[in-house]
Amino acid sequence: MTVFHAAYAWVGDRIARNVRIETAGGRITAVAPDQPAEGEQLPGLVLPGLANAHSHAFHRALRGRTHDQRGSFWTWRDLMYQVAGNLDPDSYFALARAVYAEMALSGITAVGEFHYLHHTPGGTPYADPNAMGEALIAAAADAGIRITLLDTLYLSSSVDGKPLTDPQSRFGDADAEAWAERVAKLSDAPHATIGSAIHSVRAVPARHLTGLIVRGPLHVHVSEQRAENEQTRAVHGCTPTELLDRHGLLRAGTTAVHGTHLSDDDIETLARTGTGVCFCPTTERDLADGIGPARALADAGVRLSLGSDSQAVLDMFEEMRGLEMNDRLASEQRGRFTTAELTGAATRHDALGWDDAGAIAPGMRADLVVVRLDSVRTAGAGPGGAIYAATAADVSHVIADGRPIVVDGRHVSIDAPRELDTTIRAVITA
Repeated sequence: MTVFHAAYAWVGDRIARNVRIETAGGRITAVAPDQPAEGEQLPGLVLPGLANAHSHAFHRALRGRTHDQRGSFWTWRDLMYQVAGNLDPDSYFALARAVYAEMALSGITAVGEFHYLHHTPGGTPYADPNAMGEALIAAAADAGIRITLLDTLYLSSSVDGKPLTDPQSRFGDADAEAWAERVAKLSDAPHATIGSAIHSVRAVPARHLTGLIVRGPLHVHVSEQRAENEQTRAVHGCTPTELLDRHGLLRAGTTAVHGTHLSDDDIETLARTGTGVCFCPTTERDLADGIGPARALADAGVRLSLGSDSQAVLDMFEEMRGLEMNDRLASEQRGRFTTAELTGAATRHDALGWDDAGAIAPGMRADLVVVRLDSVRTAGAGPGGAIYAATAADVSHVIADGRPIVVDGRHVSIDAPRELDTTIRAVITA
């Protein structure tokens, strides 16, 4: 048994003081506030492990390289395709290992990797057809975080079913059945679970949505851009949300990613079906997608989670603040979400199939994130203000499944800055 003492810890929906946390076998066995300072001291505010519910690891290579021209989501996508074309299983492992180490340094203990980079650049499967996915699973293990590999179905280049062309050809399988057969060959691991994703209704023709066999949690990009809605209405006479609902794909266990341009009927449908929504505020602002109806969704009873998506920023504190601040801009009102709601969105592991994580409570996984309260950013804010003042740079210690993976602001085994620089330079110049 290991005993930790937290001066402040997020327990339930509030901050408790002088909290004794006992762990054994990677689990929390006991939690008690107002206890004497015994055991390993965790200075600062201790949060549950943070869950990054939506990630494209290879997009990290684009950070800082797509901002000097006006462009749009669609021109950004062209640059993303260039990076995708330069990766193979070895280089993807190296890049993802460094990206997942950066996530660990920011307090993330579980990631949902929305994975569609499957085959060789020409679309031919590798000898191991899941070599790219296995590289991601191995990278997460090295970084010490858990991964939900959301293996993604990607069959067409447009809502009306046009075929994939280079460089999209490496994303696609022959059909939905071939995709499901390939996904079935992936194995869970102690730190990894396999889920499914539909890239979007642009990328999967409606005929393939009927009777689709999915494994684990299901995620899907929904209404990220207005053009997606317009194209879906033109072809199917409905919104993407309506189309997915017609095919029975909206349900508990499904997460709609982005949901930026939802109608009132879409919000009602998502709530009625028990579908969650993952917002990615830093990416949505970076790509000028727009501001989604976060408060309206929460008021309707929709579970919200958060993701880093394109890795324009890798900071779950910034994602939490983005959820609140974006809604302030849209509504012209302050105080749109409580601190408990924001923290709940950032720790929602159930969206990734890890129902036993995301809280400091007996029986839960021993994931603990220590946030400094004495940095230049957090000094004077107090523990209650840390969510609004801290950044990823204020994370000093991270424990995942009872094992320390970040100590004194450094990853225990990976030199993340050096590896990121080396791997990104190799990918960009390949």
